[in-house]
Amino acid sequence: MTQFYEQWLDNDYNPFVLFDLNGKIVMINQEAQYLLSQVFAKELFDMASAYANVTFGFKTTLFDFRFGESLYYGITVGYMDDTHIGIKLYKTPVKRFTSLNENGEFINIYSLLDLCISAASVSRKIIFKKDFDPTFPELKLQIEKFTQLVSKIFDSYRNAASITTKLAVKTGEYLKFNDKRYPMFLLSIEGDKRDVTRERIIEQLAQGMNCTVCFKPGETTVSSPMICA
Repeated sequence: MTQFYEQWLDNDYNPFVLFDLNGKIVMINQEAQYLLSQVFAKELFDMASAYANVTFGFKTTLFDFRFGESLYYGITVGYMDDTHIGIKLYKTPVKRFTSLNENGEFINIYSLLDLCISAASVSRKIIFKKDFDPTFPELKLQIEKFTQLVSKIFDSYRNAASITTKLAVKTGEYLKFNDKRYPMFLLSIEGDKRDVTRERIIEQLAQGMNCTVCFKPGETTVSSPMICA
């Protein structure tokens, strides 16, 4: 039975790490191994120490945060003595694709985003910044719908002092559909003073497209599979 519990923990969707008193990793599951390819173990140990119960036992704290490329909505920290402390992070669920629309036109996504930025900057005193991965191939997109989606996200930050647009491939993440594997890309739009009343229309635009949208106080992200052929 002990082996069963260990295998269950190792295959858990949520990262788990057990540390010793000095912050050295004693046990780690597969999801945490992936997470630690993006963040330092000390960050997790410091978080465990900060959110631990004042006495022996377990404590769950719910709050939204990002580590590496994933969003989380809470943690559980536990320790039974002074020698070990464990932390489990709870990943925020994302919408799963039940279908994949391969219709669309091939386009240079850099040019498309530049067009959206140019349109959003008209008559606005907003500083637009870009941080683009330079290795993107031409992608097949529903151009009109994707442009509307990005434009509505920019509009939700219309009162921001500056907007930063980031484009990157989601390392190690794929969408498997009909025996094909599609790499995922992430479009991140960051700024202050986001108008949350625009969320509904942004989500409606994303429906029917190959996109999932996630909202945070200072950031809106769009994830989508890369259809390159």
